[in-house]
Order: sequence, then structure tokens, then C-alpha cells
Amino acid sequence: MRSLLLVIGLSLLAALCLAADPPAAPRAKATFAGGCFWCMQPPFENLPGVLRTTVGYTGGHGRNPTY
Repeated sequence: MRSLLLVIGLSLLAALCLAADPPAAPRAKATFAGGCFWCMQPPFENLPGVLRTTVGYTGGHGRNPTY
């Protein structure tokens, strides 16, 4: 009887482990340069696997850069 309970318990534990979410895939960050911010964003937003896009300036030293 103890062996049967042990087998059932281990089976349940294994099932719970297998049902858990798989580990998250590694993430990478990419930076692209282009013309108009808001014209460049939608094509990247709609790509499979893209989690988030952000527009802005890169480099430079100005606190609040503008065109």
C-alpha cells in the first residue's frame, strides 16, 4: 500500500512539474536607426517575438533633444 501511494504521489509531482510554464526564452535588445520615429515603430511592433518597442534619440548629450 505504501509503495502504491508513493508511486501515485511521485506521478502527481511529475505531472505538476511538466504542467508548469516552461522557462522564458532569453531576451535580446536591438537598436535601429531610421527616419521618422513613428513611421519606424509599427513594422517592428508587429513582428512575432517583439515584446516592446520604444522610440527616441540615441547618443548625444542634450537633456531634451528635438528635431
